[in-house]
Amino acid sequence: MTIIGFVRHGVTAWNKEGRVQGSSNIPLNEEGVETAVKLAERLAANEQWDIIFTSPMNRAKHTAELIAARLPDVQVVEDDRVRERSSGLIEGTTEQERVQKWGPEWRELDLQFETADRVLARGLEFVEEQIRLNRDKRILVVSHGSFIKRMIVAMMEDEKYAVTIDNTSLTIIDVEKKSCSLLNCTAHLVGGVNGDSI
Repeated sequence: MTIIGFVRHGVTAWNKEGRVQGSSNIPLNEEGVETAVKLAERLAANEQWDIIFTSPMNRAKHTAELIAARLPDVQVVEDDRVRERSSGLIEGTTEQERVQKWGPEWRELDLQFETADRVLARGLEFVEEQIRLNRDKRILVVSHGSFIKRMIVAMMEDEKYAVTIDNTSLTIIDVEKKSCSLLNCTAHLVGGVNGDSI
């Protein structure tokens, strides 16, 4: 059985400011580094992973590198297919700024987003390739909130999995069984259970 663990990158300044990041290459802030290290320590103590794939964006790549530093002999591989959805003209803006610029119905406008279909196509292509090349392995994917949320729903074929994905959260899916054993878990941040076992 192939296991995929999805990790959202650590927090950034734009996360704290409520700004859309999309394809903008924003680095982790100090808190982001600290929480990524906590996740890395959790994974090193409790999890076995065979390979780490990461989005090439700085915030994800840095998170992956912090995890790999505590998982000896686990290779980190960049894959552009697990990057965040491009958010077109709204990148770098807050909700208030979007309303001021385009009005309250801004979501109805063509603001040059990457289409949801395109995001799913590249994400599912990645998953299918890993099933073929890394069958029966435990694969960690360090990516982005919107991308991870879309992938979980698509892989589980159930909208009940459409939850907000928190920074440095861990979600674990048995791909062939379509079983989600952990959803958006951030127990490493609170010293207890924070997330859902499904």
